[in-house]
Amino acid sequence: MTAETVAEYDVVLCVEDTTFLDYDNIVAKKEGYGPIGKGGNGLILHSALAIEPTNGQSIGLLWQKLWNREPKQKPPKNDTPTQKKKRQAATRKAARNRRFEEKESYRWVEALTTVEKLVTKHTRVIHVFDREGDITEVFDKVRQLQHTGVVVRAAHNRSLDSDSERLWSKLEAQPISFEQEIELPSTSKRSARKTKLAVRFCPVNLRAPYRFDNRNPLAVYAVYATEVDCPEGETPEEVDVTNHGSCRRYPDGFCDFTLVFLPLACGRISQNSQVGVSLRAIQTCC
Repeated sequence: MTAETVAEYDVVLCVEDTTFLDYDNIVAKKEGYGPIGKGGNGLILHSALAIEPTNGQSIGLLWQKLWNREPKQKPPKNDTPTQKKKRQAATRKAARNRRFEEKESYRWVEALTTVEKLVTKHTRVIHVFDREGDITEVFDKVRQLQHTGVVVRAAHNRSLDSDSERLWSKLEAQPISFEQEIELPSTSKRSARKTKLAVRFCPVNLRAPYRFDNRNPLAVYAVYATEVDCPEGETPEEVDVTNHGSCRRYPDGFCDFTLVFLPLACGRISQNSQVGVSLRAIQTCC
């Protein structure tokens, strides 16, 4: 039903996140579930919510995935430090050797491919991921899809193609392209306030890992926003972004793009503000 409604739009956002369903205090549901968070017991739910991009109105759920983790084996009671070290090394090696499709992080790629099949090709779906979605397989998959883009709050200072330059330093060296005012929500460490961001952006090529069959660089736009005239005693806000692929303009002003968010500071800017800054930056560069 949601996919049919989405077909009425040229562009929609698909906002995603993962939730822990903790049943630790419900005795009847302790069996058949698995460990979550810090000592919890329950299920893990990943949801993909369609959002109308102009007014931020929710349209409905496009996709969900529910799973549980297997309980970890308890270590031997008489485990020596050496045995513990070897056992942990073996566990890490086994995790590295698992197929990507068997890992929890595959859910981000699975969302891209599943929603692409559900939604008509006339609608561009821009996925919005948090830092967990900053995995190279996401960018590699997007360049294989026809009407899918992605916004990611990235966690990695990625290496750029053909040289030793890093993404952070590349963005910081760019000239300011425009300024935009946003609303900062209140947190436990600051009051809500209006602020102005200076926005920089440029095209970059992210280096593809050796494990990929397609070693061509991942062409993206990078966008970097920093707070202007931060009030005394406050931490300046910083956000980075990148865009993958060719640019195609839609009737409502949006472009055909893939974005990656790369926050450089511990401050928090709302997801809506990040998306808004990114869209304007990509529209400017088209």
